[in-house]
Amino acid sequence: MTTLANRALQILCVGGGTLLLTLLAAAQDTRVDAPIPHSSGQSVSASFEGWYPNPDGTHSLVFGYFNRNYDEHLDLPVGPDNRFEPGPADRGQPTYFYPRRQTGVFAVVVPADFGDQQLTWTLTAHGVTIAIPGHLRPEWEITALMEVTSGNTPPVLRFGGPEAAPGQGPLGIRSDLLTAAVGVPTTIMVWASDDGVRKARAAARPARSGVVWSKYRGSGTVSFDDTTPVIEDGKAVTAATFSEPGEYVLRVLAWDDSGGQSAVMAGGFFCCWTNGFITVQVH
Repeated sequence: MTTLANRALQILCVGGGTLLLTLLAAAQDTRVDAPIPHSSGQSVSASFEGWYPNPDGTHSLVFGYFNRNYDEHLDLPVGPDNRFEPGPADRGQPTYFYPRRQTGVFAVVVPADFGDQQLTWTLTAHGVTIAIPGHLRPEWEITALMEVTSGNTPPVLRFGGPEAAPGQGPLGIRSDLLTAAVGVPTTIMVWASDDGVRKARAAARPARSGVVWSKYRGSGTVSFDDTTPVIEDGKAVTAATFSEPGEYVLRVLAWDDSGGQSAVMAGGFFCCWTNGFITVQVH
């Protein structure tokens, strides 16, 4: 019995029952204050979501991130503050970070013989450096291309028309280069289709799907006429306006009945969503 408990019993013996209860409650109170939310000035860390096998024998390592700021959007160009190791520092990761937790943002392909190697994503923001490794440990394998319980598969994305090469899943698809002029709205189109499998098979409503556009890389701001354009006749159309010249990358997230999405959050987490990336050279 602890010294505090012994002292409490001594007090009880002399008629201090109330004091006993107070002391015992104090001894068991291990509460601590929750962290104070911060609008800005906080770090950002990579998140390794897991890996999945590709049909050609390679593997896709899926990453997201956690920007601890509630309001601050961070720009971290590829380099010392935003790099992969070993090998090329640039693995197609974002350089523009939205607030809070963003899942399944992109994937990196590693060879079939990657084995027990690691690919580490390191981010430095506001003086804090955090490194997170990606790997092929069996317990981290995810079912990104089919939802086990329902058989649902990710939407299919295409750039350039309904007959163009498709992309599916977190690895997704990247487009050819698009050109634009500063301050001039530029039309952007993507073709999207889905298998129509519902998350809840007994639900009376039809299966849902949609697309969401966001900035992924670029030094200036990007304004979209509509970040969530409706898919009509298999195609979703919006327009993007760029504030300054340079090279930008835009991300389109196609989601389905596994969960409605916010700007860059994959609600289904493991399945089912598809990433699309379009590079824009702005003059």
